[in-house]
Amino acid sequence: MISEPRCVVPTGDACGEGVVWHAAHAAAYWTDINRFLVHRFTPDDQCVRTWFFDEPVTALTLTDRDDTLAVILGSKVVLWEPRSDRRSEPVYRLERWPEVRLNDACADRRGSLWLGSMRNNVNADGSAGTAGGRDGILCRLDPDASATQWCCDIGIANTLAWSPDGFRFYFGDTLDNIIWVYDYDPGTGEIKNR
Repeated sequence: MISEPRCVVPTGDACGEGVVWHAAHAAAYWTDINRFLVHRFTPDDQCVRTWFFDEPVTALTLTDRDDTLAVILGSKVVLWEPRSDRRSEPVYRLERWPEVRLNDACADRRGSLWLGSMRNNVNADGSAGTAGGRDGILCRLDPDASATQWCCDIGIANTLAWSPDGFRFYFGDTLDNIIWVYDYDPGTGEIKNR
């Protein structure tokens, strides 16, 4: 273990986010939101590969298929196969894009994808816009493609996580500098008692 952080991949990201370790690929994937990129780093050979998307790439998550990741873009969620660069039609589209964009996401043990949004602060050319407002929502996208909104009036939706026992759900708003905890029902995927 090292005592000081060190740069292992100098990609020059404008806004690097959402590192995901993919054990089957022996690789780390992450996004550069403002440059519309997904990067992959394989420590064994020190190789970096990068893919370009047509809008901000805000988050990534594993799926139940080793060859496929869920890619959360500003306006939508697609399934993506890195080996072939195959990209599905959207499995979810965010209303009010481009005024609002998706920001963070994480899958629960049931296979549902929790998505948070915010006022869009990335211009069409990737330059930084202004964050603010209370335009964000928190919603859950279930495996049958149905979406349920759980919260609204969020500044910047961020930090989605579950307790190790699976009975607590954590969710934050960066603009309010707060993380909430909810009771989480692992059977139904419902949250309550913020």
